[in-house]
Parts: sequence; structure tokens; C-alpha cells
Amino acid sequence: MLQKTVTEIPAHAVLRDFRKQKQKLRVAAYCRVSTEEEEQQNSFEVQVSYYTDKITLHDNWQLDGIFADDGISGVSTRKREQFNEMMELCRKKKIDLILTKSISRFARNTLDCIKYVRILKSWGIPVIFEKENINTENMTSEMILTFLSSFAQAESESISQNVARGKRMGYKQGKFTFRYSNFLGYRKGADGQPEIVPEEAAAIRMIFQSYLDGDSLQRIKEKLESGGVLTATGRKDWTTQAIQRILQNEKYMGDVLLQKTFTANFLEGRPRKNNGELPKYYIENNHPAIVSREVFHRVQEEIARRKSKHPAAKKHTKTNRGKFTSKYALSERLVCGDCGSSYRRVTWSIHGRRQIVWRCINRIENGPKACPHSPSIEEETLHSTILKAIQSLIQEKQEEISAALSHSLIACAGSNNDTDSPIYLQNRLTDLEKEFDHLLLRVADEDDSIDEKIRQVSEEIRTIKEKQKERACSEQHARAAQDRAKEVSELLAGENPGLTEYSDTLVYRIVEQITVPSKEEIRIRFTGGLELTQKLENVR
Repeated sequence: MLQKTVTEIPAHAVLRDFRKQKQKLRVAAYCRVSTEEEEQQNSFEVQVSYYTDKITLHDNWQLDGIFADDGISGVSTRKREQFNEMMELCRKKKIDLILTKSISRFARNTLDCIKYVRILKSWGIPVIFEKENINTENMTSEMILTFLSSFAQAESESISQNVARGKRMGYKQGKFTFRYSNFLGYRKGADGQPEIVPEEAAAIRMIFQSYLDGDSLQRIKEKLESGGVLTATGRKDWTTQAIQRILQNEKYMGDVLLQKTFTANFLEGRPRKNNGELPKYYIENNHPAIVSREVFHRVQEEIARRKSKHPAAKKHTKTNRGKFTSKYALSERLVCGDCGSSYRRVTWSIHGRRQIVWRCINRIENGPKACPHSPSIEEETLHSTILKAIQSLIQEKQEEISAALSHSLIACAGSNNDTDSPIYLQNRLTDLEKEFDHLLLRVADEDDSIDEKIRQVSEEIRTIKEKQKERACSEQHARAAQDRAKEVSELLAGENPGLTEYSDTLVYRIVEQITVPSKEEIRIRFTGGLELTQKLENVR
């Protein structure tokens, strides 16, 4: 058997270089700036010019595209369209080499950086990071790249934290950027402050007033679309969600709530609702209001009332009316004096004659045994009786209305000698805070009772602050009740004394509840607390 021989064929550097020079490398560059500020725009243009010259002036390189994402974050490649387009061309083997300024320009996410470098290496496409002097074609280990890209990610995280910290410091001083885009009602004024857009403000006021008048979100949507009112984005079609957001946006009463959302993970960049994880900052009277503070708070109360509605009947059946309805004002105001359930509008057909009546839902669904004494009331009779009650208010009950207006103020007014009065609470709080500061100075004393005294004083300070908050809330509700009662008085005073027609809108605005205690009468409670009992006629 012949002896095995092995011959080494040496590398031929000249031949290798010749083969490479035979065809020019198709080179692409990737650029990116982080923001859309003017100075960054200049930086962006400089990078494009730099790589254009560098590639075209190289003898063995052929410019195959400059890919640039302007104003896009480097934390994730998800929204970087040019980057993704470049990767697609690389996949199709249309690029041989990629140049980029630094790792932080390529990606500030360590995992993304390693991932795309590996993909490009598997396709035989190296990346040159100029600042770090790294060519992935000659790199024998990913450890250096991992370290450097980790530093880039840490830099991005630090920048993100610094930006967020700077914003929060500005929030504490009432400084923030007012967002005018996709926001109806305001524009940037000549002095740089928000100013009201009259035609858009009219639409906003209509939305608020319609909601208080009992219109549903769907009905308001139809009004806006039929009136040709455009959305904040210039569309003709509205959504009920957009209307709901308008109704709950405190900016329309001139205030601003800052830090409603925050970014928990800077890599994901997705905003999360701030449910107490971070402090919020509330600025009152920041800009001109489109709707009054009273109207805004009344709308919030109405939103809460509609959301909190319970099913009308005791048993849960498919016909229960547990949701708000704006079609008829009496649907949520007319209640049975026997079982407490709501009444429902029902159409009867008797010997071919159509008749509309209101009946107790509990009796309808569960039979006479569930509610044996509730009467059915013809709608025409009900409307006539309510109309008479309103007419009596207009013509005869002005003194009672005035008494109802002042009732809420009398109820919430307290004596200055009362231990829950604002003056007493504030004086006591001042004394306790002084005592607390004095105890802190003695904390180093060898006295075991100091810690217990500090705890007691702290607890009393907390209790007083809670009382102050509760009192402020109750006073706010009292003022809101007074405002509603005042509006009723003004509304009735402005009505035609010869009012002859029943109005669902008027009932919605001035009536809180109508109770049917028997077939002879109804009891009407008006906004502000005034109650009237009115006799029913022609009850069947």
C-alpha cells in the first residue's frame, strides 16, 4: 500500500485581492438622528453628504443607497422604515457592505444589535462601525460588540430617564408642551399660548350641552355629522369614543392634568395609564376655558350616573333595562312607589286601537304577585300631569324655588366654633405641624416617649388633612347642587308662561325623579330638592 501524503497549498493574497477587485462592492450607509429638532436635521443632512462622498470617492466601492431614518428612536427597529428596507435588500443579496457612524446609530437595543449583525453575517454582509473601529467581517468574537452595544443601550436608557426627569421637573413648575395636533377647540396664539377657535368651540359647547340635555353619545354623533362638523383630524365621521374623550377632557374648562400616562419600559416605548405609579400634576386656569367649570363637573356627574345605572327589575332577565337610554326622559325617572323598580314605555293594541302606557318593569316581567299595586298610566295622562306641575312652578311656586336654592348653602354652612369648621381645622393643623417640628429636634434625646408622640402627632395631622379634603369635596357638591337649582330657576323663569306642550328635554333638565305611589297621584322631585305632588286624571 502506498504511503499517504498531504500537501499544503498556501494562500494567495494577490489572487484573493484580484478577485475582490474584479467587481466593485455594493456599499450602503445607514444614518439616523434621534429627534426632529432643527439642529438634528442639520446633523442628518451632514451624515448623508459625508457617506455619499466617502463611498463614491472609494475606488472599489459602488454607492448602492443611503438609508436614513429621520426623527425615529433607535431603541427599536420596529418603526424604522428605512432600516427595514435596507435589511430587505440585504436579504436579496443586493448589498455587499454596510457603513454606519456608530453602534448607537445602528441600534441602542443590545439584542437588536446582535440579532441584525448575526443575520447580516449569515448573509455574508459585514458592517463597519466607524466610531468604534469595528468591522464585523474581521471580528472573531461577539463579546466586544456585545459590550459596546450594551453601553449604547445604557446610554439610551440614561437619555430616556434624563428626558423624563426633565419633563417632571417642568411639570412641577407648570411647564409643559400643549398639544394642538388632533385636538379640537384650540390653536397656538400669537403669544405662543393656547387660544380658542370660535367655530370649533361652538361644537364643543354643543356636545357638552346636548349631553346634559339627555342626548346619548350616538345621538350627539348624529348631530355633529348632520351639522357637517369635522373631527380634530378633519374627518366627517365621528365616533362615540371621541365624543366621550371630549366630555372627560379637563382642558376644555381651562385646566390641565399632566402625566396621565408614562413609559414603563423604554425599550418597548409603549405608554401606560398612570394609576398612581407616578405623581400627577394638576394645573388650574392654565388657558381660556371653552365650557364653564360648573358645566364640566355636571357632565362628569352625569357620566358617573349613567355608568352606575342598575337593572330596573329585581330579577335578571333578558328584558331588563340596565343601561342608560336617552330616547325618553321618563325611562329612567319614573319609578314605582310600591317596589322601587323603574317604569317602561309599552304599546298596547286593544281592538285594533294603539295605546301607549307606562308600566312597572317588575310587574311586566315577574307578574302581579311581584308588584300587585302598581298602576299602568297612559302616556298622554302622564305628560299632561307633569306639564301641569311645571306650569304651577312657573306661575305659583317662585317662593318655594328660592327656598330650595338656598337650602344647600344652609345645609353645608358651619359655625366657626365647630371642631370641623375650616378655620378650626387649619389652626389645629398649624399647631400640630409646629409641634411635629419641635419633636423632630428632640428625636436624639434618650426619651422613649418621643417616638410615640411623633406617631400620635403624625396620625392627627393625617386625620385633619383627610377631613379638609372631605369638606372641600362636600362643599364642591353643595355648590354644584346650588348651580343646578339656580339653572332650574332661570330656566323656568325664561319659559313662556303659556307653556302648553310637554317637553322631554325640559323634563330631563329639571326633573330628578317621578314616583308613582298610587293610581291617583304622582310625586315629582325637581333638581334642587323641591318636591310637588300632582293628581292624576283619567287613569285606567
